[in-house]
Amino acid sequence: MKQDKIGGLTVRLTGGTDGHGGGAGPLVMLLHGFGAPGDDLVPLGDVIGAPAGTRWLFPEAPLSLTMGYGDARAWWIIDMARIQADRAAGRVRDMSMEIPKGLALAREKVAAFLTDLPRHLLVDYKKTVIGGFSQGAMLSCDTVLQTGHPFAGLVQLSGNLLAQPVWGPLMAKRKGLPVFQSHGLQDDILPYAGAERLRDALSKAGLDVEWHSFRGGHEIPEPVLRQLGGFLTSVLAKR
Repeated sequence: MKQDKIGGLTVRLTGGTDGHGGGAGPLVMLLHGFGAPGDDLVPLGDVIGAPAGTRWLFPEAPLSLTMGYGDARAWWIIDMARIQADRAAGRVRDMSMEIPKGLALAREKVAAFLTDLPRHLLVDYKKTVIGGFSQGAMLSCDTVLQTGHPFAGLVQLSGNLLAQPVWGPLMAKRKGLPVFQSHGLQDDILPYAGAERLRDALSKAGLDVEWHSFRGGHEIPEPVLRQLGGFLTSVLAKR
């Protein structure tokens, strides 16, 4: 693994020809979730099947949190007390109309990272898949809709529909984009219904959504990793 600073973000690189993101193979970028350390998703590069030479990039969120353990980070601040109160009351939270205060700044950070990336390594965005888990999934979806980079695919692991007034009008411009989406039926952090709303909105706009539900919570189970490997092989090997 190699660690670098790109566009103001700390980034970890694995895979490629040297195990450190070397070569000119396809790229897979995964953004971690709220409260996770910057290296949270790095092990996935070793267990997800992908075309030979695939390079893995794991950007670290810029905000550092104090959560009582380790290095917890975030792309924007969320109201954990509200989530816990909703959970205790049995309320299913609908985030679809919410536009988090920190989303615009997080979007700028990722846009700067994508702009600076070609200065550090060979990049063909037509051979690049972007995605993430939880908060990272939602930010990667926002990035795909807000930027013009011709990504090969989008990965949504346990995400939800967010900022619908902003996202909705932008979705049609990504018509035909392959999307891998998974969500746990018992997810008590980001509701299953919110993932269904995202799936339906993307599908209605013409994106090609591959949907995987599973019995479980806010997680990425082993069957999903296998299915994701098949998706990556399908969208990257043919390019």
